[in-house]
Amino acid sequence: MSAVNRKGARTNPSWKTRFWAIVKYELLWNIRKKKFLGMLVVAFALATLSLALAPILSNMIGEPLSRNPDYVVGSGAGIGGLGLFLFAVVTVMNSISGEFESGTIVPLLTKPVSRTMVFLGKLFAAFITLLSAYAVLFIYMTIGGTIVYGPQNNLHLVPLTLLGSILSTFVWIAIVLAIGSISKSSLIAALGAFGIFIALFISAPIISMFSDQARILTYVPGSGASGYIIGLGAQTQFTPGMSASTGTDNIAANLINYVLHPSAEVTFFKIGGFSAPEFSWTPLYAEPLSLVLLRSIIVAATYILVFLFISWYAFKRAQILE
Repeated sequence: MSAVNRKGARTNPSWKTRFWAIVKYELLWNIRKKKFLGMLVVAFALATLSLALAPILSNMIGEPLSRNPDYVVGSGAGIGGLGLFLFAVVTVMNSISGEFESGTIVPLLTKPVSRTMVFLGKLFAAFITLLSAYAVLFIYMTIGGTIVYGPQNNLHLVPLTLLGSILSTFVWIAIVLAIGSISKSSLIAALGAFGIFIALFISAPIISMFSDQARILTYVPGSGASGYIIGLGAQTQFTPGMSASTGTDNIAANLINYVLHPSAEVTFFKIGGFSAPEFSWTPLYAEPLSLVLLRSIIVAATYILVFLFISWYAFKRAQILE
């Protein structure tokens, strides 16, 4: 990474040159990861299945497939909480811990780069990796949705879905990096983050549907509390309609809903009892969709900043030779 001037003296390259060298190094590492490529293949396979399932079922029952002009901005381009988490894990689970496990951290830091530069370069490479993967996946879903369900409305909002999904994924990226930087173990980073995800994945619906404490889910990562937008399919009594969730995993969907329905209000329910043949639902509280969206973005940004700081600090203070 060093250059030689006309007098034969070695000079360090510019900060920009060194930074991009780190980014390229990390991007090549990400491309070579079989687990990331495998996750990408699985994502495309599931996207293809979701597109093909409706036509297959339509042919089986002998009914024509109905047009759905809102498929792409509705549910077609969404990745889902599990997909966001898995992309985060396979992208960064060994970005830092893998350097210590393989011993490549020693030759890496002998270059004229600081640990902060290495950390920022790896973080930016993760952003580029996700941006590329999500962009290709969303383009594929947009084209597929148009072919299967006909011309689509509001396709100009697909970039919002992309940005919202990246922001949601970075919450899990920050958590995975923090665990990996502290433990210096890729396995612990993956399993630790998976434990957090599963705990929230199981407990969030229970808290949301069976208790009066749904508000607490607003401040934890994951799916959050589920509510329904009154006047857009849901009524004052609990019936299927347009859903909205408070969690950091649902920023993309909330962005789309807010742009399309800026004055919408989200009502949250709990199960009040059971009277055959269905549950009875009790309204808990209602909030403007704008507040739900703004708060989820602030909560996501807070988690990202806090856990990235923890990760950077642990990496900065880590002993290389142990």
